[in-house]
Amino acid sequence: MKRCLRLAFTVSCVAVCALVVLAVLLPAALGLQRYVITGASMTGTIDRGSVVYARLVPVSSLRSGDVITFVPPGLGSPVTHRIIGVSVKEGQRVFRTRGDANPVADPWAVTFPRPVLARYAFHVPYVGYLLALLSVRWVRMVLIGLPAVVIAVSLLWSLWRAAGEEVRAQEGASVRVQAATTPTDGE
Repeated sequence: MKRCLRLAFTVSCVAVCALVVLAVLLPAALGLQRYVITGASMTGTIDRGSVVYARLVPVSSLRSGDVITFVPPGLGSPVTHRIIGVSVKEGQRVFRTRGDANPVADPWAVTFPRPVLARYAFHVPYVGYLLALLSVRWVRMVLIGLPAVVIAVSLLWSLWRAAGEEVRAQEGASVRVQAATTPTDGE
């Protein structure tokens, strides 16, 4: 039973580490940015709670139909919407966007001053909920503290068992020595 529990604990730790590597570290190493979808404007294509992975591409390569992540004028946080039109005005490319679940286009026409922008590569459903949960301080503390407590208790338990076995071994040796030195009735 103890072996099964240890194996389950080890497998779950490895699985969590693998999830972190696959969801966070590997995409970053491949040059991908990640965004958590918190709104419903792309529902049906990219649902709320998904994590979108995007690659920075030159703005000049963006076309109608591309899904991009950008900060629209007047908003402080990024949105992920589809480009529905590209025009040129005064020598600059102007983009019209719309969320796939929205009935009308966004109220803004956007130009991008930076030469690169995040274009959708792929998404992973529901992982955004986990990342959002990890942004809560007490959840992070529990996820860090709980394994630390389990390791500390396991270590103390092992030391206590080893000390108990040592005491029992010394008591057994003492009893054997006493038995060997105690005179028998026939002497």
